[in-house]
Amino acid sequence: MLQEFKSFLIKGNAVDMAVGFIFGAAFAGVVKSFIVNVIMPPIGLLMGGVDFSNLKIVLGGDAAIKYGQATMDLINFVILGAVVFLLVKAINKMQKEKEEVKEEPKTPEDVELLREIRDSLKNN
Repeated sequence: MLQEFKSFLIKGNAVDMAVGFIFGAAFAGVVKSFIVNVIMPPIGLLMGGVDFSNLKIVLGGDAAIKYGQATMDLINFVILGAVVFLLVKAINKMQKEKEEVKEEPKTPEDVELLREIRDSLKNN
C-alpha cells in the first residue's frame, strides 16, 4: 500500500494538482489584498469615508452581523471568479488554435507515386 501511495504522489497529475492548489491559494491571497487595499478604500471614500470591514449590525454584547466583511468577501469572490474564467478561456483558445494548426499526415511516397501513375493512365 505504501508503494501504491508513493506511485500516486509521483504521478504527474497529482503533482500538477498540488502545484495548482498552492498557486491558487497564493493567487487568492493576492486578489484579497488587492480588494482590501486598492479597490475598497476608494469605494468607501466615495460613500462618505465608510470602512467596509467595520460595517456591522450589533445584536447584543459581542454578537454582530458583519455585513461589511461579507460584502468585501463577495466582491473578492466575484473578481477572483472573473479572473479564473478569463484565464481558462484564454487557455482553451490557445489549445483550440494549437489543434487547428496540426498538419494533415503526410501521404507516403509510394501512395503519391501510385496516384501519379493512376492520373497519368486516366489522361492517356
